[in-house]
Amino acid sequence: MRLSRMISVTLAGAAVLGPVAACSSDEPASGKAPEAAATTSPSEEPTEKVEGHPFTGQPYEELKPVLAVKIENTSAGKPQLGLKSADVVYVEQVEAGLTRLMAIFSSKIPAKVGPVRSARISDLHLVPQYGKPAFAYSGAQTKMLPYIAKAPLYDVGDTRNPGAYFRQPGRYAPYNLFANTKKLLSGAPKASEAKDIGFTFGDAPAEGGVDKKSYTVRWPAARFTFAWSEAKKQWLIWQDGKKDMAAEGGQLGAPTIVVQYTKTERSEFHDFHQSYTPLVHTTGKGKAVVLRDGKAFTANWERESEETGTTFTTGSGEPMNFAPGQVWIALASRKPVTP
Repeated sequence: MRLSRMISVTLAGAAVLGPVAACSSDEPASGKAPEAAATTSPSEEPTEKVEGHPFTGQPYEELKPVLAVKIENTSAGKPQLGLKSADVVYVEQVEAGLTRLMAIFSSKIPAKVGPVRSARISDLHLVPQYGKPAFAYSGAQTKMLPYIAKAPLYDVGDTRNPGAYFRQPGRYAPYNLFANTKKLLSGAPKASEAKDIGFTFGDAPAEGGVDKKSYTVRWPAARFTFAWSEAKKQWLIWQDGKKDMAAEGGQLGAPTIVVQYTKTERSEFHDFHQSYTPLVHTTGKGKAVVLRDGKAFTANWERESEETGTTFTTGSGEPMNFAPGQVWIALASRKPVTP
C-alpha cells in the first residue's frame, strides 16, 4: 500500500498559532542587509543537461548509497555540522511554524552530521523518490512509528542503530545528538544508490530570468534570505536576519536554490504542546522559483507519484536546468499558516 493512502489529514478546525506573513519577496532580512556583488548574464543559448551526478550534476566516479538525515534548524542547534557536504537540502515546515532540514548525502559523505532530530510525516513522502535510502533521525511520535516501519527506507535512527550516535561536548540536549555517518550506512548495507530524481543541470535559460540580489522566503515563525555572491558563485544563506554559519566554518550557501510552492495542511500528528504537525504535499503540480547565477526564474514543478522524482520546467516546457553543485529546496506555501 502506498504511503499516501495510509495517511489521513484533518482539515477542519485548523488553529493559527503563529503570525501569517507573505511567503516570499526580494526584500533582505531585517537588520543589516546582506551584501551581494553584481550579477552576470547567463549564456545566450542553453545547452543540453550536464552528464554528471544525478543529485548535483558534478563529475563522479561511482554512484554511492543514499543517506537522508533529519537536522535541527533553530538557533539552539546551530551551527549544524555536515550540511556543506550534502547534495540536496530540504527546508520543511514543522510545528509552531518553525522549520527543520532533511539533508540528502551520497556523492560526498561527511564523517559526522548533526544535530540529528526527530522525524516528521512529510519526510516519508519525500524519501521514496530516492529508492530505499538509509534514514537517520532521533525518535518520532509513537503514533508515527508504524508509518516509518512501512515506508521504503532503511531505519538507522537512534533506536535501531544506537551505536552510530553520540553526544557532542559543548552542546546541550536535545541539540547535542550527532551521528557517525560510516556507522549509519553500515546499518543499511542495501541502501539504494543515487539515481535520477528529475533534476537537470546545465546552462540557465537564455530568457525569463530576473536579476535578483536577494530573495526572502517566509514561514509563520522562520525566515530565510538567499543573497547572491558573485565572488563565490553561490546564494549565501541568512536565517532570521543572521548569517547561517556551518560548524566546519564559513557561511552556508548553494549555487541553486529552489523555492517550491506546495500545499501545507494539518496532519493527524501533533506534539506534546498539542501543536499539529504540518503535512507538506510534494506530489502533483505547482509553481516554483529557481535561483541561480544571480537571477530568479519562474518554473513549474511536477511529481507524478511518491516513487518518481520531481521535474522542474520553464514556462515553455523546457527543462529548468540547475547550476551544478548543491541544491537547496525550500518547501514553501503562498499563504503560510500554522495548522
